[in-house]
Amino acid sequence: MSLSFLKDRSFIRELLVIAIPISFQQLINASLNMIDVIMVGQLGEASIAALGLSNQIFFVLILILFGATSGMSIFTAQFWGKQEIEPIRKVLGMSLIISTSVALIFTLAATLMPEIVLGFYTKDAEVIRLGSSYLRIVGFTYVPIAIATSYIAILRSIQLIRLTVIATVSALIFKTILGYGLIFGIGGLPALGVRGAAIGTASGWTLELVLLLIFIYTQKTPLAANPLTFFSFDKAFFIRVLTTVLPAIANEMFWSLGITTYNAIYAHIGTDSIAAINVNATIEELGFVIFIGLGNACAVMVGNRIGAGRKDEAYEIVRRVIVMGVAFAVFVGLIIVLLREAVVGLYDLSPSGENNVRWLLLVMASTLWIRMFNFSTFIGALRAGGDTRFALIMEICSIWLIGVPAAYVGAFVLHLPVYLVYLMVMLEEIAKAFVSGWRFRSRKWIHDLVNEAAG
Repeated sequence: MSLSFLKDRSFIRELLVIAIPISFQQLINASLNMIDVIMVGQLGEASIAALGLSNQIFFVLILILFGATSGMSIFTAQFWGKQEIEPIRKVLGMSLIISTSVALIFTLAATLMPEIVLGFYTKDAEVIRLGSSYLRIVGFTYVPIAIATSYIAILRSIQLIRLTVIATVSALIFKTILGYGLIFGIGGLPALGVRGAAIGTASGWTLELVLLLIFIYTQKTPLAANPLTFFSFDKAFFIRVLTTVLPAIANEMFWSLGITTYNAIYAHIGTDSIAAINVNATIEELGFVIFIGLGNACAVMVGNRIGAGRKDEAYEIVRRVIVMGVAFAVFVGLIIVLLREAVVGLYDLSPSGENNVRWLLLVMASTLWIRMFNFSTFIGALRAGGDTRFALIMEICSIWLIGVPAAYVGAFVLHLPVYLVYLMVMLEEIAKAFVSGWRFRSRKWIHDLVNEAAG
């Protein structure tokens, strides 16, 4: 595969202008999330498990929100390619309605019946008690998170990423400092343990929304308009957008439910197993920061090109990002393998927990390049190109027909250790790589939603 594109300075410059701020934002997020787990990890495996399982609720929510907002971003990126502002504001209004409605349901579940929700993952009474105290606090910030997520997605698609980075990074630093003080009782604050982490997290997410709104209006961005105008769309426009967005929402919902089912299976193997999975997840998130930036930059650039009627350029952008991403993934995987022992030493784990972490990191590092290929084709091509229905079918089949059955058989039939169950789950990524690669090469994923509809 040709690497001559590395000499294309305009492409590299545009890619990096979008990717670097997003990657930096993700790096800060992943780093501080790892610090959170390290801090809570000093309280023992039950606390690590409680934090990880409680965050599964947030994980499902944020992925559904991601489905909704990234589905909306397909349109905003293409409208931005045509330099049309009013439709972008209307799309934002739709995103706010859908996202806050979903978040409200999760708020009610987290604050009114956290024990029932956590009971799906584990029967460990201590883990459920600690996790419930966490959920009852953070659940109240799910609606502000939904509003912030809608704004961030639109700002990224119109290439105003700097504002989102400043707001998110500021909020994350505040949340970490406050959480540290409240977990251990530093600086005259009470030592609240897991509840302290929850208060820090809730305060940080609320601050993020406040900062975003301040920046949007003081900087006079295209979104700095009377909020009532965001909801002035007609029924035909709403249905047109919703037709593309609903498969993206369903996609993320079924995928997130599959991932959370994996974690429920891991938790039933043992508390030391889910604690090790949570440690692995923080390193995985940290290792994926470059690819989040590349994938999202690819999606924005592809959407802009399709909106401008330059479909061949859109295809070539994805091809280039795939090559770069896979190469980076191999390199990052090698670093993770070399740093395994250092990672294990950061946490207060049992001997079995430490062994699980070592092997989980090895499996994760070895398969990172496959997941990067899938992420590039899925987010950068299928999702950005409006091919959401095909993406939905592919995702449901891979995770529910391959991944979840493999995890169940590995854990409850073969009684394998958690790292081998995790390896079996990777079968779905391999299958997905063949299908998404074929779809990408076919070019059937390229849908000019704004120009074709206008025509």
